[in-house]
Amino acid sequence: MPRKGLRPRDRRALPSPDYKYQSVLVSRLVNKLNYQGKKNASEHIMYGAMEIIAEKTKEEALTVLTKAIENVRPLLEVKARRVGGATYQVPIEVSQTRSTTIAMRWLLDAARQKTGKPMAARLADEILAATKKEGMAFKKREDTHKMAEANRAFAHYRW
Repeated sequence: MPRKGLRPRDRRALPSPDYKYQSVLVSRLVNKLNYQGKKNASEHIMYGAMEIIAEKTKEEALTVLTKAIENVRPLLEVKARRVGGATYQVPIEVSQTRSTTIAMRWLLDAARQKTGKPMAARLADEILAATKKEGMAFKKREDTHKMAEANRAFAHYRW
């Protein structure tokens, strides 16, 4: 067991900003979108989605993306905690970094579940829906908050 403890998760090294938008958020999304080591394809999808967003909204794509992630970010989540043979869903607050990561994951999962369009178009649609507080990713956030609210009685089991 190390004496100094482990390095806090929030101080982990962030990826370098992407070359097109100079944004760490976009590069994190590209890394999350990455599949089978094909980062070039992930960048192509992400930049395609950003172009579609810019065309549809007539706004800067990065501000739309930031707003979408802000709308999808969860404030609370539930974690299973075993107490005396029973498992309780205990609501806990989520850190800024973790909530952003969860929001990105939900956006990408929602885009992957849709069919019939190229991935760039599906991702753009989901991001645009999230800015309007709609879509599967936003619904996932609402469901998570409802679950946390329903299990509020077990909040004293937090650790």
